[in-house]
Amino acid sequence: MPRSARWVLAGFVGTLLGLSAGVASAEDISGIISTTRVIREHSQLIGNVTCLVTGAPCITFGAPRITLRLEGFTMTGQADPNTGCGGSLQAGEMGITSGGQDDVEIRGPGIVQRFRADGVFFTGTLRGKVENITVTTNCQSGIRVAATAGHITVTGNIAVRNGNTQAGAACGGI
Repeated sequence: MPRSARWVLAGFVGTLLGLSAGVASAEDISGIISTTRVIREHSQLIGNVTCLVTGAPCITFGAPRITLRLEGFTMTGQADPNTGCGGSLQAGEMGITSGGQDDVEIRGPGIVQRFRADGVFFTGTLRGKVENITVTTNCQSGIRVAATAGHITVTGNIAVRNGNTQAGAACGGI
């Protein structure tokens, strides 16, 4: 093969490798979220998240077969740090929802706390996984799997002070 053809081939292969690396990249999430963040590719927290979304989820899956990695960071909602509700249950105001997508995963370590509904909520999802996260001081459940969900694996998680009987949200931990 002539030298010029080898350089063209090497450049072409390098371009393909660069493009494939871009496809596999994750969405990086941190800081303040004020409208629901819909993730459609593998994503990860790269810093703590403060969620200011009212009456809707902070993060929801918008595509199947993707993973959200918390990477040791904390997601915090607007609930009172003592009661987990902030006066009352705010329907729909969850930390992370499956969005009805299949084969979605939430992986820790990391903390999902102070949401005025559920910390993590799976509904309409055939397969999913929640591993090694801590859910604390959420008004309803720390992790809730609705009857419409299929096989959801929940392993290695810690749930503390979730569910508030005074607000009529005595769902509990998991």
